[in-house]
Order: sequence, then C-alpha cells, then structure tokens
Amino acid sequence: MKLVKATLTLALMGVFSSAYAEDVQSHSQVVTANEVNWGYLNPLRGDQSPGATDLWGDRTKDMETGMLVKFKKGFTSPPHIHNITYRAIVIEGLMHNDDPTAEEMWMPAGSFWTQPAGETHVTAAEGQDNMIYLEIDSGPYLVQPADEHFDNGEKPLNLAESNIVWLDKSDVKSIHGKNAEISSLWGSNKVGKLGGSMVKLPAGYQGNIDVNAKEFRAVVIKGDVSYQSAETKQEKELTPGSYFGSTGKFEHGLSVSSTGATIYIRTNGKYDITSK
Repeated sequence: MKLVKATLTLALMGVFSSAYAEDVQSHSQVVTANEVNWGYLNPLRGDQSPGATDLWGDRTKDMETGMLVKFKKGFTSPPHIHNITYRAIVIEGLMHNDDPTAEEMWMPAGSFWTQPAGETHVTAAEGQDNMIYLEIDSGPYLVQPADEHFDNGEKPLNLAESNIVWLDKSDVKSIHGKNAEISSLWGSNKVGKLGGSMVKLPAGYQGNIDVNAKEFRAVVIKGDVSYQSAETKQEKELTPGSYFGSTGKFEHGLSVSSTGATIYIRTNGKYDITSK
C-alpha cells in the first residue's frame, strides 16, 4: 500500500503543481440533478431500457460526453458490447458489470469501473434505486450484439469504493486546508493531458476549487453541496448527479453538508482545493 500511495503522490504532484500557461477565456456551466431531462439509453427498447440524460456533450454524436444512467432494481442486461470504451462511477444503488460468466460483485456508491470497447459483458442493478455517471471520450454511444465482439487491447477495471486509495494534504500539494482527500482514477497526470480523479470533502467543508484548465468537469457523486461562483446569481444546491464545469481560470465555491461529499473531476489542467 505504501508503494501505491507513493506512486499516486508523485503523479498527482505532477498535475497540480505545474503551471498551465495557455490563456483560455473563462466561463462556466452548472446543471443540477433536478434540471435534467430523462430519456432512454437505448430508445428502441423503450421502458425496458435504462433511463439516460446527458450532463454535457451529446451521446448520439461523435464527441466526448458525460451522462447519467438509471437502472430499475433487478435489471440485468443481455450479454452485449459497445462500440466505444466507457468509464462509470456508481452514484446510487448497487451495480455489477463484468464478463457474463463472472460471479456478481455488487459495487456501491463511489465505486468506479471501465468497460473496454468490443468486450462482451453484462450490467446488472440490485439497489432499490440505481444511478451511475457514465463517460465516453468519443461517440456515438451504441449497444451492439455480443457476436460482434472484438479485442481493442484494453482491459476492464472494477474498483470498489472500499479499495480506493485516498491521499491528503501531506501527500498532494494541491490540497490547502483541512481534511480534504484526493484519488487518481485514470489518464495522464500531466497538465494539458486528460485525467480523472475523485475528491472527498469532509462534513462542513467550506472553500474553493481553483481551476486553470481548458477543460474542467465535475460531478457530485455523494453528499449535498451548496455551490456559488462569480457567474451564479445565488447559491445552487447540488445533489448527487449534479454537474459543474469551466474553462480557463475559474473559482468554484463549495459548502458541504453534514454528510460530507465526494466529487468526480475530469480535467486537462491544474486545480487546487482550498478551504476557508
């Protein structure tokens, strides 16, 4: 575990201590979970399909997209493949995603998995209510028959919430203040290259995420967050599944409820976590 922690520390220090030199015009976007419009992940299956809504991007086009997907209790997909690789984080409920012959491993909220393009798998849900954040780097997002499977050279990853390694301010220079933690999940740790991480903020946290990036996208995974920035007229209440993002230099103000909060971050730049 010490070797893993040391490796993550060096990688994250590379991301968050580097200067981001390019001048990018600043703007932001905030989407609360109760503002989204739900449709179907696979419209041809109607109400037999999981529900889906795009938080950013468009899953029907050749572009990067982040979406929410809902599953009914007891949902089990047939074996299938996807044309593109995706990443997913459990927001609510219990999810299983694996080879059709694998024993069920139920992943709770805060768990992370990757699904390579072309690999046959099944997806199942066991919670009373089940929701994930699903992210693709290109599209469109398609569901295809298992007999069209192919090997794209990638391997899947299932990372249960209890197995995530968290680093604090003694490990990572980007954390300033009390009790915030961070974990690297995927991608490059160099400024200018995309990567994904999760940030855990303690109960009662008040502070900022200060960003300098061409692309910064954040999704609330756990907890309730009060959000404010220079571009919001009043505080917005962000429940799990809510999204905020920005380009350029930007300051996102956050206040966390008594349960604490976990936020997924996708960025190609620098960010610092600063408590008041």
